[in-house]
Amino acid sequence: MDAVEIEITVLLGRSKIPMQQLLRMGRGAVIPLDASEYDEVWILANNHPIARGELVIDGERVSVSVTGAAQVEDYYATEQ
Repeated sequence: MDAVEIEITVLLGRSKIPMQQLLRMGRGAVIPLDASEYDEVWILANNHPIARGELVIDGERVSVSVTGAAQVEDYYATEQ
């Protein structure tokens, strides 16, 4: 098991912006998302949805609490 590498990603929201706008952004730029901090997040393993969760903010710490299994069909249905 020590040799298996898994990348875990937490996806809060998505945004579509033109490439030119992205290239003009500098350090500290803010990209608006289609979600808020109170929305459920997707938890991905190697870019594959495995669970849903919620953000837990405690001062400066941000963590994710797993709330249930991911419905893969729902994940791909939200990609546009």
